[in-house]
Order: sequence, then C-alpha cells, then structure tokens
Amino acid sequence: MMELKTIEDILRNSLDLDEVYVQGENSHYGVIAVSDAFASLSKVKQQQMVYAPLADLFATNAIHALTIKTFTTEQWKRERLLNIVG
Repeated sequence: MMELKTIEDILRNSLDLDEVYVQGENSHYGVIAVSDAFASLSKVKQQQMVYAPLADLFATNAIHALTIKTFTTEQWKRERLLNIVG
C-alpha cells in the first residue's frame, strides 16, 4: 500500500511546488499540484511534469491510476474561493 505522504514527498522533492495534495487508495490516486511553474506550460506538459517523478511507481504498479490537477497559485486561490463559496 503506497503511503500518500510518500507520493507527496516525491513530488515536493522533485518539483518546485507551492502546495501539493494527494488522496486515494488501492493504487488509484489524485494529485493537486500548485506551482507558478505551470503558468507557461500546456496542460499536457503540466501533467507530464507531475507524472515524471512518479514513473517508477507506475512501473512497479504501486500506482495504477493517477488523476492530476494543476493550478498556478492564482488559479488555486480562485479555485479555493469557489469551493468555499460554492
């Protein structure tokens, strides 16, 4: 069973993230990654950036499925406000 904190640590250590959240179980996980580094990248590049440090975990089937949501800090502020209000 993959620890959520392990995935968070890998992403924190590999990428310049302001915030990262991981949830899930049974090798199906969701990641929310917040970084201004995403601002200049296409959605595909953003996904690849988050996926790359976790490639070994896919290879060993520790992660079977991963949903990635990426936000810049500004987008994340808006997202949180929408979720609080909504």
